[in-house]
Amino acid sequence: MARSLSSMLLRNMTNFSAARMSAQVSGLSYQNAMKYSTTSPNDPDSHEDFRPTSKVESSLSVKDIVDQDVKENPVMIYMKGNPEMPRCGFSSLAVRVLKEYRVPFGSRNILEDMELKDAVKSYSHWPTFPQIFIKGEFIGGSDIILNMHQTGELEQKLKEIVPNEKKAE
Repeated sequence: MARSLSSMLLRNMTNFSAARMSAQVSGLSYQNAMKYSTTSPNDPDSHEDFRPTSKVESSLSVKDIVDQDVKENPVMIYMKGNPEMPRCGFSSLAVRVLKEYRVPFGSRNILEDMELKDAVKSYSHWPTFPQIFIKGEFIGGSDIILNMHQTGELEQKLKEIVPNEKKAE
């Protein structure tokens, strides 16, 4: 009796659990009480929280803005967020590594403008962010910068750039 009662209870729990796990209502999917949207966003590689909110305003094309940024800043980082408030762990890591050297660097928040984000990807031929340029050369992302920092290569690349402290003198 106890065995048949427990197997009946187990079957009912399994059926209830399966129904709850895969219910689909008007384009939304529920799995284990979590809600997932089945609609595709405008940008497939960005979550809704990180979609652009405003655009860079300039008479230059976005490609020209990227080119100008890279040429005018000895160190340039295109990142999610800004150096004071990164919105991505990889961007945060890259900023922390660059700040170790106390060199001035320019930055742009790619979350503010989808056209800028796409222009940077085209410019570097690299799909992910952050993207770091040193003296006009595309270096890579946070993993590359961290590795270069650990091996001493980054110090060599940045040695000719005047640190922030000296620039103030």
